[in-house]
Amino acid sequence: EKSFAWCLECDAFCKEKTIKRLFRNVNSQLLVVRPDLNMAAFEDVTDQEVKSGSGMYFDIHCYKTTAPSAGMPVAFSVQVEDKSYYMCCEKEHGKMVVRFREGEVPKDIPGESNMIFFKKTFTSCSSKAFKFEYSLEQGMFLAFEEEDSLRKLILKKLPREDEVDETTKFVTSRNERHNL
Repeated sequence: EKSFAWCLECDAFCKEKTIKRLFRNVNSQLLVVRPDLNMAAFEDVTDQEVKSGSGMYFDIHCYKTTAPSAGMPVAFSVQVEDKSYYMCCEKEHGKMVVRFREGEVPKDIPGESNMIFFKKTFTSCSSKAFKFEYSLEQGMFLAFEEEDSLRKLILKKLPREDEVDETTKFVTSRNERHNL
């Protein structure tokens, strides 16, 4: 009896479906994963490069959860050449960073995970734009930051949930054309 009650309170995630999407930022740049540089950045990409698709088409793994969550729990993976990488968050030098590790996203995640983000609509009036909150730290969102002329994918702490911060806005599309 006791263990059952405990399980109702813990988050367990079970993969429900996977959708393939490209991610754009407010500048219409595409998110590209570069495992050799251990990072992802938004870049200007030609249609031709998108067709090759390496490191650009993200699998968004949608999970069901046993506990009420702050949004749809999702995990991300991406194919680069013939390898699969999953996105996760790790602490480096006291700072949370986004990393891509070789491997698959598990079908079931029994408890807390540094791979899970909560997908939320960016603003109530836009159904095509999203923000992604890190499941292990409230108020921490995927975002981009300019660094050495790169727009790198980072984690960013927002002081308030309702703050509209364009750097945390992600627009998803199925293909290289901007239709969503």
